[in-house]
Amino acid sequence: MRIVDLSFPIRPHFRWKVESTLRTSHARGDNFQSTVLTISCHAYTHVDAPVHFLPGDRDVAAMPVDQWMGPAAVVDLTHLGDNGEVSAAELERHARHVQAGDIVLLRTDWPRKVDVASEKFWKDAPFTGRSACDWLVARRVKAVGYDYPPDYTVRTPMFSPGTKVPREECTTHYVFFPAGIVVIEYLTNLDQIGAERCRFVALPLKIEGADGSPVRAVALVD
Repeated sequence: MRIVDLSFPIRPHFRWKVESTLRTSHARGDNFQSTVLTISCHAYTHVDAPVHFLPGDRDVAAMPVDQWMGPAAVVDLTHLGDNGEVSAAELERHARHVQAGDIVLLRTDWPRKVDVASEKFWKDAPFTGRSACDWLVARRVKAVGYDYPPDYTVRTPMFSPGTKVPREECTTHYVFFPAGIVVIEYLTNLDQIGAERCRFVALPLKIEGADGSPVRAVALVD
């Protein structure tokens, strides 16, 4: 079995502020090196808990562990270019192998085409259309992961600060969470899986009250 790491390394850039502080260090003569890390629950490769979008719903610690692991279908959408829409028509052509209960990994190879630390990664990325969300809900999938910013409006607060985004335009969150589908955001290396199906694991930290958590996402390929 091959193991493919699908996670971005965590380091600061213009969107995600990451602060790493040494509490103790060998250089100061301490017995142990110990670091305090300050990071958003939604930075880099991470999962969202339902409470992230649905007031009063479950936090990440309340979610069952198996929500984030299981059989996965890799959907090849690498032909999509700048601002390409992941639509129901695209899924009809390329995702017929998706089964009920799957974790669906939408592969565009956007991280191979554009540096995640660049503004272009966010301004010109593919996005998930409403029709694709409805298609996946109809197939009764368990979770959906992306290697691109999932909603078109992800770019709005970065490049049009102060602009109000209607809830329904947070498309994946608006459709998936009420349907019981969770999301895994900002995957990478989906091209290295090399198969239409695999097993997938992305376990969040059990942080009480948290609306998400960074994860180490991996694919297990026979």
